[in-house]
Amino acid sequence: MLDPDRLSNVELDALTLATDRKQVSAINYDDFLRRDLPPRENLLAPWLPKAGLAMVHAPRGVGKTHFGHSVAWAVAAGGTFLRWTTPAGAFRVLLLDGEMPGTLLQQRLRQVIEVSGLEPPLPDYLRIAAADLRRDGLPDLADPAAQQFYDDIVADAHLVVVDNLSTLCRGLRENEADTWAPVQAWCLGLRRQGKSVVLIHHDGKNGSQRGTSKKEDVLDSVIGLRRPPDYQADQGARFEIHFEKARGFLGSDAEPFEVQLVDGHWREQAISSGDDDGTLHAMRKSGMSVREISERTGVPRSTVHRRLGGD
Repeated sequence: MLDPDRLSNVELDALTLATDRKQVSAINYDDFLRRDLPPRENLLAPWLPKAGLAMVHAPRGVGKTHFGHSVAWAVAAGGTFLRWTTPAGAFRVLLLDGEMPGTLLQQRLRQVIEVSGLEPPLPDYLRIAAADLRRDGLPDLADPAAQQFYDDIVADAHLVVVDNLSTLCRGLRENEADTWAPVQAWCLGLRRQGKSVVLIHHDGKNGSQRGTSKKEDVLDSVIGLRRPPDYQADQGARFEIHFEKARGFLGSDAEPFEVQLVDGHWREQAISSGDDDGTLHAMRKSGMSVREISERTGVPRSTVHRRLGGD
């Protein structure tokens, strides 16, 4: 216990300041409602707001890094990606890459840039911190002491894309909710500074984002990328986009759709599906429930259950 009588004036001032910072105040509802708070704008409408948090998850090899790079470039260049727009123009983006070999990362970004026909206001509107270019990789975002090493590079970023949680949050034990707390605190700290964060993550065996669902609590949007039941390996990055959490938008904006990356260009189409036995079994194998298969195909649940042999 500190004895105030034995502290110098400088130490007392420091103690008072630290104490003041920990004080919590509240205002009444009338004062709160009278506050002139600016309306929430979007970096990428409708699912990525300014000072917003989002997650994109998918199984390995589906195309989530392609997706993340395209989001980063659209925001940095003030363009479009798929059916989504940047209504407020270009913003500064920081891409944290913990996985890709440097050469392949170069190739991927070069392709995105070349086919877009867009250019940011300045080259530093998209900056890259790649683990492969550092002898010791990038600091562990699951370690509160290591998070400070990112302070300088996130300072002027409006959007931080974290690709991916497995490689950049190495101390995270994904099934233990408590270990997520430091990463969540880091994300919320950036949000309080007016910054947005997109987290790229892997799927678990059940088809949901891997690990504790606590990751989703503070997020505005959660997007799942899923391979269509009739996917063929030679189709490359072809997947369905499903909004699993959509805070602040609904209706057609939140409807799922299918995309495929062909020669660097994204092609969109509505989700369609056959109802033959092979397709039903493929859906079940992909992790879809009987209810989801029924909703997808229009086949009654009881019929789906029977045709799947009671599976």
